[in-house]
Amino acid sequence: MPYNFDQVHPRRNSDSIKWDAYPEDVLPLWVADMDFPSPAPVLAALQQRVAAGIFGYGSVAKELAETLCERLQQRYQWTVTPEHLIFLPNLVSGLNLVCRTFAKAGEAALVQTPIYPPFLSAPLNQGIKLQTLELTPQQRGKQLHYEIDELGFIASLTPETRLFLLCNPHNPVGRHFSRHELEALAKLCLQNDLIICSDEVHCDLNLDGQSHIPFATLSPEIAQRCITLLAPSKTFNIAGLGGSFAVVENPQLRKQLLAAMEGLIPHLNVLNSTAMLAAYQHGETWLQALIPYLRGNRDFLVNYLATHLPQLKTTIPEATYLAWLDCRDANLHNPYQFFLKQAKVAFNEGKSFGKGGEGFVRLNFGCPRSTLEMALERMREALEKR
Repeated sequence: MPYNFDQVHPRRNSDSIKWDAYPEDVLPLWVADMDFPSPAPVLAALQQRVAAGIFGYGSVAKELAETLCERLQQRYQWTVTPEHLIFLPNLVSGLNLVCRTFAKAGEAALVQTPIYPPFLSAPLNQGIKLQTLELTPQQRGKQLHYEIDELGFIASLTPETRLFLLCNPHNPVGRHFSRHELEALAKLCLQNDLIICSDEVHCDLNLDGQSHIPFATLSPEIAQRCITLLAPSKTFNIAGLGGSFAVVENPQLRKQLLAAMEGLIPHLNVLNSTAMLAAYQHGETWLQALIPYLRGNRDFLVNYLATHLPQLKTTIPEATYLAWLDCRDANLHNPYQFFLKQAKVAFNEGKSFGKGGEGFVRLNFGCPRSTLEMALERMREALEKR
């Protein structure tokens, strides 16, 4: 089935956080949902489920658990059984649940900034300390590339550090970390007796054909201290439906998480489980059409900035549909506010991603090419008029 990602689908007045948060003259390129309809098989499955007309309490179908295990085996040669899976309403709940379960007051979680804001809030929400370590930015021509600071990682650890919260692929810098980088982190985690929570929600959105490496697959020892968070939400653009899952191979860790969930974390409902199953079973054709379109948007963005807006530097995302723009050379007091007010384009404000985010904005290029081009033209005109 052909998919036309160039088609513009109006989303205003549809209860969309992305589109209704700003006035109608603002183009929103911020929160991480795409402006594309979800795969046709997902829509069909939901329509069939709604037509049944009954929405009682649901249970996770055996078929869904088996489908997830088969997918992990096929894509990553990762042998997981249904008993290793814990279903969650969303990934952010998973981050908070891990912090609540595996660290107590006075202990700490370490994260690498700039990073998706819930990584910064989850430890504090659960009454534990937040420790941060900046990824190292490197300028490569007119673009940025971020590296892991291994020595900084070691220096950041304290006797209170209990958790390492990893984001891979990384949001917002778009890194798809290499096996060498991940193995270096794994070694440090083992040496320092850390529990690892690895957010891998963007793992299916590798733009250049790289093979994602789940952190838990690095070694049996790492698998026994790793909680991996996954979801179809970003891959198949169904974030508003909710539904995610954790892979936890260690039975003791799994037992602790399940106990901490009791009475607090809701189960999947019949619609998000329906969407999840349909996406993973029948969404691959849509995904294989989406990836080259996103890659084309990324390349268009990078080339446009280099040609027309050289005062702005950007990452070249290896995964995700999110670009990280360095606006510091443009001498803007607040890039987010400048582009919102003068260009009528809404981004995510860089400082909300923690240390290393000042002077940056995050741009979502998961949209029709015409929308992206219009936003870039507005940015160029606003900067020229200063």
